[in-house]
Amino acid sequence: MSENNPIRVFVTHNFHETDDYLRVFEFLESVERFFYLNVSKPENLPEQGGVDAIKDELCQQIKTSEALVVVADVYERQPELVNYMMDVAKANNLGIIAMKPFGGVAETAAEVVERAQEHIEWNDRELVDAIKRQGRGEDTARWEVIDFPGWDADGEIKDE
Repeated sequence: MSENNPIRVFVTHNFHETDDYLRVFEFLESVERFFYLNVSKPENLPEQGGVDAIKDELCQQIKTSEALVVVADVYERQPELVNYMMDVAKANNLGIIAMKPFGGVAETAAEVVERAQEHIEWNDRELVDAIKRQGRGEDTARWEVIDFPGWDADGEIKDE
């Protein structure tokens, strides 16, 4: 993944930019050297054709992606539409990442958790790692560095 070859990401939407939809991109933008292309286009609401036109538009958007991110607020409003998006992702062998509801005040719908390959917290590092794993199959084994006051790499710091 590079600036010349960004990961193509689709985030569930109901042709509106919901809070969670926008929040995903805020999180992605905060990560240095992570290059992605947002292929979800909520502004492309078909003016004619009804439900079939909406499904066709979503299908075209999803087919261009490498990973699908499901946000809870869209599922709460239109579960049938999000289920359709997950069906399209599965039919195109795309990884599905379910974001837990923001703020931890609710649970993710069981059906979404069951269908997703990953179910993650709102954390920029978790989100980027899940997108890399699901979109490109990249192993992102990173180590957490924990600082223990009073200790360094050689052991306990003694005051002399």
